[in-house]
Amino acid sequence: MQPRAGISSVSRKQQLLKQHRRNKRLGLLIGLVVLLGLGVFVHWWLLLLLLPLLWVAHEAWFADHLFYSPGEDYLYQFPPECVAQPVKLINGIVQVQSPLQLQGDETLVLELRLKSHWLGRFLDPSVVLADADRQTFERGVAGLRYLNLSGLAEALAAGQLRLRGRHCRLPVEGRLWVVPGSDLRDKRVMVIAPHADDAELAAYGLYSQAKEAWVVTLTAGEIEAEHYQHMGMSKSESARLKGRLRAWDSIAVPRWAGVPESHCVQLGYFCLQLPAMQMAPDQPVASREADLADTRLFRQFNPMTLPGDDGVPTWANLLADLRALLLQARPQVLVMPHPSLDPHPDHICAQAAVLEALQGLEWQPETVLGYANHLHDNDRWPMGDSGAGVALPPQLESAQVWAPYSLVLDLATQRDKAMALGMMHDLQPPAPFKRRVRRLLQRWLAGRKPSPYGENEFFRKAVRRHELFWRRDL
Repeated sequence: MQPRAGISSVSRKQQLLKQHRRNKRLGLLIGLVVLLGLGVFVHWWLLLLLLPLLWVAHEAWFADHLFYSPGEDYLYQFPPECVAQPVKLINGIVQVQSPLQLQGDETLVLELRLKSHWLGRFLDPSVVLADADRQTFERGVAGLRYLNLSGLAEALAAGQLRLRGRHCRLPVEGRLWVVPGSDLRDKRVMVIAPHADDAELAAYGLYSQAKEAWVVTLTAGEIEAEHYQHMGMSKSESARLKGRLRAWDSIAVPRWAGVPESHCVQLGYFCLQLPAMQMAPDQPVASREADLADTRLFRQFNPMTLPGDDGVPTWANLLADLRALLLQARPQVLVMPHPSLDPHPDHICAQAAVLEALQGLEWQPETVLGYANHLHDNDRWPMGDSGAGVALPPQLESAQVWAPYSLVLDLATQRDKAMALGMMHDLQPPAPFKRRVRRLLQRWLAGRKPSPYGENEFFRKAVRRHELFWRRDL
């Protein structure tokens, strides 16, 4: 369970963004040259009319950050214990070629080769599952994709699971992956959250139903506090206020799910400073924006004493805090950012810190679950609407061998999760004007629905029929 090097993960994301922006600039330049060429032959006012139409088309159909071709196959390598069975789609009904024997706690993944219709280049292609779920894919999709059938085992085993392609064509053959598992809600669960709201985004359904749950937040998330600067505060004052609010959120919001206050911990280290702390473990690293080098302002709500309560923001203190918490909680299931799928630098360092803290520790968890609240390749994943299922994300290299683990959330749990996210101060400010205009254009022209729960994009991405993790048993 070796962590992937954080620097390579971050640089890959930055390289993809740089390439994406370079391609957009090149396309704009070519478009301007073409327009200037056309200007020789057409009236100038036609060009003025064409420019806003091109901008509208860009915002509606080409503004997604998609850093791969929709025609590429997803490449998944499942662990040896996962069983693959051939299936056929006969009149849209999924027919398993051999008898299906299920225990009821498996994660079910259907591998299909999807092909977009022409309309699927302008409207999001999706697969409707038994009229109970819809899972959405990239516009122009043409390759292997992985549907999440968790929660549909009864209809599948009875030969009654019907699939229907919307703006895409389904194949006549595929493969069903049966991923064995167990109900982890019967275990002691600890969720490691790099920032307040990461635990809720990734695992609210899991920790709210666990036999015993802990939520440990590593940073105060104090930076990028422009919303509070608009209230007349300085940059440092805004950052400190935002950090205090998010520290409070990290302690208070899990109580909505029934987690005792004694099991909610905020370590108060500084946002986006974990990589610098990791590089110099004994060197204190101050906040970028809050004019602070002492974490105690953000640790004041903790119900327990920890080694890092001297307020010194070092990697050594972070490891000592984590070891103390692991020994006190003795979690059977440890939930943390996935070591290669999630590119956020604090998320990369969070999982690295946990793995380092576990080295030589007398208590070891039975199971590690990885989650991804951010992706390298597709900023819109999970695609589709609030309440829909979560298909497996883009995976363009087959080195990843963790098994998917999918938890099904009923509608009441989804709504409770949405309310928990709504309490998070960082998800409350309104979106920038340009983003609101883009969403409006995409709603009108691309058929995308807003989330009924909130304006922030995470309400659409996180309030879903499934919570999806990657599992490794130790």
